[in-house]
Amino acid sequence: MRVSSVKLVHYDKCPLCLSEKTGTYLEIKDHFLSKEVFNVFRCIECGFIFTQDHPDEENIFGYYKSEDYLSHNDDVKSLFSFFYRISRELMLNRKLRIIRKASGLSTGVLLDIGSGSGRFAAFMKKHGWRVSGIEINKAVRDKSSMEYGFPVFAPDQLSSLQSENFDCITLWHSLEHFQDPFKYTNEIKRLLKPGGTCILALPNSSSCDAEYYREFWGAWDVPRHLWHFTPETVKKFSEKSAFAVSDILRLPFDVYYVSILSEKYRAARLPLVSGLIKALWFSLLSFFRINRSSSLIYILNK
Repeated sequence: MRVSSVKLVHYDKCPLCLSEKTGTYLEIKDHFLSKEVFNVFRCIECGFIFTQDHPDEENIFGYYKSEDYLSHNDDVKSLFSFFYRISRELMLNRKLRIIRKASGLSTGVLLDIGSGSGRFAAFMKKHGWRVSGIEINKAVRDKSSMEYGFPVFAPDQLSSLQSENFDCITLWHSLEHFQDPFKYTNEIKRLLKPGGTCILALPNSSSCDAEYYREFWGAWDVPRHLWHFTPETVKKFSEKSAFAVSDILRLPFDVYYVSILSEKYRAARLPLVSGLIKALWFSLLSFFRINRSSSLIYILNK
């Protein structure tokens, strides 16, 4: 049960297409922290999936307050944090290659929205990019800025940044957290230079692993994840935001971390072993069907 004093956000219409034809898709437990149950709704018209009756912007922060929240803390020592950090480090060089190819630039000006501990932005800085970040958590914001030496702003400072100043804006698993994602895409359009690129990474709620694990799928992560995209709904969201999706790429290591986490949530006896085996199977199932991959990268053009 949720605390009655917490203000909840309820949607009478689909946030994407504004259809009133929505209903419960799954009831999902917050396995990570609160153990509360949240309803995830699905729009019958456009297929968009969203967390219904979630805490508002003022109250959502309590659902992040844990030393185990990995994107905010590099000091966590656990088996799951080990796999999280290994997959993150393995992806850094690939992210660099993706950005260079998508933007056509070897160096440039980059904004990382949802910069977390700052590891990705620091890596890009090391490779010649002029970087800055946006991070909601003040302690994490201050720590990453001090440790890596680049500016990290609060979300409410986004509107004060110079227009048409960035060659590339990245959102690595952050859009799904925003209370008003359209507000962010409007700002991203303003901040990007003409011909600039937005790179968006999201869990895929139509993936093989999401279909298999159902309410135990680790990437639901309610109520921190408010929006649960598929390739089809990302395209509709992008069109509504006046962006064009020019390419879709895989995030190949996410399925391993998500599957291990999902096995833990469903109380498997050996979550590491069973998670790795099933992740390999999901990878094989989606090898020729990218739209069934656990997480995807979308290249958006202004």
